[in-house]
Amino acid sequence: MNGIKQLIVLSLSLLAAPSFAQPKGAVYLDDKKPIEERIEDALSRMTLEEKVAMCHAQSKFSSAGVPRLGIPEVWCSDGPHGIRAEVFWDEWNTAGWTNDSCIAFPALTCLAATWNPEMSALYGKSIGEEARYRNKNVLLGPGVNIYRTPLNGRNFEYMGEDPYLSSIMVVPYIQGVQKNGVAACVKHFALNNQEVYRDRINVNVSDRALYEIYLPAFKAAVQKGGAWAIMGSYNKYKGEHCCHNQYLLNDILRKEWGFDGVVVSDWGGVHDTKEAIYNGLDMEFGTWTNGLNWSASNAYDNYYLAMPFLKLLRSGEVKEEEVDKKVRNILRMIFRTTMNKNRPFGSFGTEEHALAGRKIAQEGIVLLQNNKNVLPVDLAKVKRIAVIGENAVKRMTIGGGSSSLKVKYE
Repeated sequence: MNGIKQLIVLSLSLLAAPSFAQPKGAVYLDDKKPIEERIEDALSRMTLEEKVAMCHAQSKFSSAGVPRLGIPEVWCSDGPHGIRAEVFWDEWNTAGWTNDSCIAFPALTCLAATWNPEMSALYGKSIGEEARYRNKNVLLGPGVNIYRTPLNGRNFEYMGEDPYLSSIMVVPYIQGVQKNGVAACVKHFALNNQEVYRDRINVNVSDRALYEIYLPAFKAAVQKGGAWAIMGSYNKYKGEHCCHNQYLLNDILRKEWGFDGVVVSDWGGVHDTKEAIYNGLDMEFGTWTNGLNWSASNAYDNYYLAMPFLKLLRSGEVKEEEVDKKVRNILRMIFRTTMNKNRPFGSFGTEEHALAGRKIAQEGIVLLQNNKNVLPVDLAKVKRIAVIGENAVKRMTIGGGSSSLKVKYE
C-alpha cells in the first residue's frame, strides 16, 4: 500500500513539475508585467528558427510553440457552429476519439435571424466554453461575409446580408468566446462572397461598396469586439490574394483600424513567400498538405513561411524585424489565451449548452404562415406527424467542410 501511495505522490509531483527550466529573470512569464514588456522579453530569448516555426503550421490545426521557453503550441478548431472532432495529425480523417462529440449550435444565419444581441452573447459564451474545455485557443469563427448571391454555398455560415445587422451581432459573439481565453478568428477577410473559383477570382468592387457593405462587420469585430485573430480569404482583391494583401491587411486592418491580433491564412490560401512576409500575414495554415504536392514528412517545412522564409532571413535579403513583427502578434495572442492562467476551465457537451442552442434556434426561426392555426400542435388531438422531403432523413451536421461536426444529438 505504501508503494502505491509513493507512486501516486511521484506521479502527481511529475505532473506538477514544469516541463522546462525557467529562465532567470523571465519577464515574459510574469503576468503582472505589461503584456508588451512580456512580448519583447520572450522575443529576445528566441532563436531565428524558433521564430519562423511559430509562423506556420506543424499539423492540420496546430503551430509550434517554444518548449524550451515554456511557450505552448497554438491549437485551432473549426467553428463556427461547434467544436470539430479531433483529426489525425496530418490527415482530415477523424482520429476516432470517443469523448469529442460536441453540441451543434445553430448556423450563424439563424443567429442573425434572431435580431437579438443577447442570443449572440449566449452563443459566444457557450461555444467558447466548449472550445476552452477542449484546449483550443483559436476558434475559427465567426464568419461575417455578406450574402452577395443566394447561390453562395457558405451563406449559412455567415451573419446575413445586412452590414448593420452583422456588425451588431458579431460583437457579443466575439466577447463571449474571448471571455473564455479563446481567440475568436473572424473570417473570411474580405470579399469572400462566392465559392465558385474562390481560390483565384479577383473581386472588383468600388471603394464605397467595400466600406459600406463588405467591411463594416469586420471593422466592428476589431474595434468593438476586440477580436484577437482574423482569417484571410481565398480570393484576390486588387490583384493580390487576400491572405497577403497590402491594402486589406496593412493599410485597412492594421493602420486604419488598429488591429493588434494575429492574421491567420485560410487553409491553403497562401501563394507567395515575399507577399506573405511583407503584406500582413502572421500564420500560414493548410498549404501543400493534400498529399499531392509534397509528402507528409516535409510538407510543413516547405510552406511559404517556413524554410523559404528562413533562407531569406539567413541570407539577409529579409531583415529579422519582419519575422519579429509576426511573432509579436502571435505571442500577444498566446499570452491572452493559453498563457493566461486566470482563464476559466470551460465545459463541454453539457445540457446547459444544448438548451442554449435550442433557445437560439427558437428565436431564429421565422414563421411565415400559420394557416388554420395548425401551430402550436395540439398533442391531445395529434398523435403522429409526417415530415416529407430530404430534410426528414438527412443529418445536417455531417459534411460541409469546416462546419461538419460530430455531435451528441441533433
